[in-house]
Amino acid sequence: MARAGLSADRLVVAAAELADEVGFDGVTLSALARRFGVKDASLYAHVRGLRELRTRLALLAGGEMIDEIADAVAGRAGREALAAFAGAYRDYALRHPGRYAAMQIRIDADVAPDSPAMRRTAEITYGMLRAYGLGEPDLTDAVRLLRATFHGYCALEAAGGFADPRDVRASWDKAVDALHVALENWPGETVTPDARP
Repeated sequence: MARAGLSADRLVVAAAELADEVGFDGVTLSALARRFGVKDASLYAHVRGLRELRTRLALLAGGEMIDEIADAVAGRAGREALAAFAGAYRDYALRHPGRYAAMQIRIDADVAPDSPAMRRTAEITYGMLRAYGLGEPDLTDAVRLLRATFHGYCALEAAGGFADPRDVRASWDKAVDALHVALENWPGETVTPDARP
């Protein structure tokens, strides 16, 4: 029987595969039910709805990506760790476009603290950046810079947005070099002198 063996985990894996095939927006309960040959209502025994399914998909993808990043950065520091982190990020984003898109949704604040993938992502990312001598609030600012740069580049590359004949990988490597220089020369917090006499 088609519905035998359905579970939340199995549905999430199938949703991840579907996302990579048709795009994250194509992940619906109806599409997933068709994939398993069951009625939509059958899925509600395993997930509360589309929002929960997509959240679980985002957490699955985040866990997969950070596992690959962790393997890549192990035993490295500085420029070498940054390049390994960036390369694993880009490889995952391009290889799994639907899963990567799922990772861009906002995760509810009550879910985030309980997510091992999100905790591990913070640990590995902040750990790599601490090697540059950064503390708060600079760590948070640096994380935002890296995420914006990596995401923007991957999104443009996936959409075919780089039309110039220059090798896309060469430009990526230059961007990583530029980030390394920026991190090594990170501007500290500017303290405004007290104007009072």
